[in-house]
Amino acid sequence: MDTAVHTISDLFRQLGLPDTRADVSRFIAVHRPLPPEVTLAEASFWRPEQARFLREELQDDADWAELIDTLDASLRHPGPQPGHAYPQSP
Repeated sequence: MDTAVHTISDLFRQLGLPDTRADVSRFIAVHRPLPPEVTLAEASFWRPEQARFLREELQDDADWAELIDTLDASLRHPGPQPGHAYPQSP
């Protein structure tokens, strides 16, 4: 089992997405708000392999699950959260 502490940038890298703080913020801004009736993995902006990864990691309550939940919550919020920072790599 991988016990490494992952960051939101690591999650984006794992998903094959640009992963700088600005990239993450831009992605969230472009795709929010995610409707409550749509699960994160069902969102139309994922490629099939990305959706599968998200679904499997959540089902397995894997190391990535907490960050996936954080991303999900961020995408459901209607706008920027002042002072909200995502964990970043040192």
